[in-house]
Amino acid sequence: MLVRFGSICAVLLSSVAAFAQHDSMNMPGMQREQKQDSQPMITETLHHATSGTTAGPESDSPPMLMWERAKWRFMFHGTAFITAQQQSGPRGADKIFSTSWFMPMAQRDIGKRGQITFRTMLSLEPATVTGRYYPELFQQGETAFGRSIIDGQHPHDLFMEIAAIYDFKLRDDTVLTLYAAPMGDPALGPAAFPHRASASEDPLAPLGHHLQDSTHIAADVLTVALTHKFFRLEASGFHGREPDENRWNIESGRIDSWSTRFTVNPATNWSAQYSFGRLASPEALHADEDIERMTASLMYNLPTAHGEWSSMLLWGRNRNLPSQLVWNSYLAESTLRFKEKNRIWTRIENVDRTNELLLGKNPEPPAFAENIVGRVQAYSLGYDREVPLLPHVSTALGAQVTWYGVPDSLKSRYGEHPAGVAVFLRFRPVSNMHHH
Repeated sequence: MLVRFGSICAVLLSSVAAFAQHDSMNMPGMQREQKQDSQPMITETLHHATSGTTAGPESDSPPMLMWERAKWRFMFHGTAFITAQQQSGPRGADKIFSTSWFMPMAQRDIGKRGQITFRTMLSLEPATVTGRYYPELFQQGETAFGRSIIDGQHPHDLFMEIAAIYDFKLRDDTVLTLYAAPMGDPALGPAAFPHRASASEDPLAPLGHHLQDSTHIAADVLTVALTHKFFRLEASGFHGREPDENRWNIESGRIDSWSTRFTVNPATNWSAQYSFGRLASPEALHADEDIERMTASLMYNLPTAHGEWSSMLLWGRNRNLPSQLVWNSYLAESTLRFKEKNRIWTRIENVDRTNELLLGKNPEPPAFAENIVGRVQAYSLGYDREVPLLPHVSTALGAQVTWYGVPDSLKSRYGEHPAGVAVFLRFRPVSNMHHH
């Protein structure tokens, strides 16, 4: 396994390093340092640095490589982790795995008021997360080998996003955006956890992922958005079924689900959103069950002289329409970069869990009905430090510990005090101007 992971990482690093040899030039009209105009959210909208049409604080400047050729502006950013995970308790498991995402982008102006963006997001996780999931205590969502994944997180698809985005300035303070993606991110939830600055160093998915931002990989997405001054209103249609177990293909299906989202950036360092959607048959094992999802979040980002502090508060709720079962998730996460090369972070969650956890690795019995069995708390704390390794690549060595609050209904399965430790090496492409 170590040889396989070493080979994959060698290919990954050589590719990133080669990609980084392009000149990292300024991008007229699009560079973050030039965002001193009176319409910061308009410029944030046109930058399209996250998946779908999500927005974050205007002061958040994700690290990336950038250059110009002819009339095109090119960008490349992403993250890769090599992680060794160990967990305690009767359900604890150990594994070495790698999670990753890479986003190449190309933009150009069309006339005086238009802009076109082509964006692809790729992940090597189908190859580097063996067994179709990595261990994560109390996690629920999606399937592996025809059964629900319990105490594990599924890998992302190779094609996480394939999208075209057209922006048209109706006025200097108003932009109409059209987003079309065979694979993409509809207007539901905040920026997904791989793209949030507040979660940038955490190698594991939140326990509330499937109540908050799991639609960031959806098939056949169409979105229309109107951004005016400091707020944005969006509506999306998409295929509601979550990706199947074949992580190498491009999913497809009729547009049977919808969502809407309202985002407001009241100041440079703040961004808030509220969204609501109806998902048709998201779970393969419960094809007759539609879900309503509601989310609300608040993001804060504070640049400092030698670092940055990014935080988020997030609430997500699912309602199963046939059974009317409602379950909630609450998340607070924060990452502080200090003294240039150091980061410390925390994630705190309080999440409803269902009786799927009681099944363990067993298949669901006939006529299985999902019910809430308790609320799990997860507390994570981590630290990493950047170490020089490759030009234009930020490399950090870090560790994270997670401990859990277990309801009485689950203690017989998980023990009184289960915990997990993750040690990792993290890679991220950066230009000189973003390399800290």
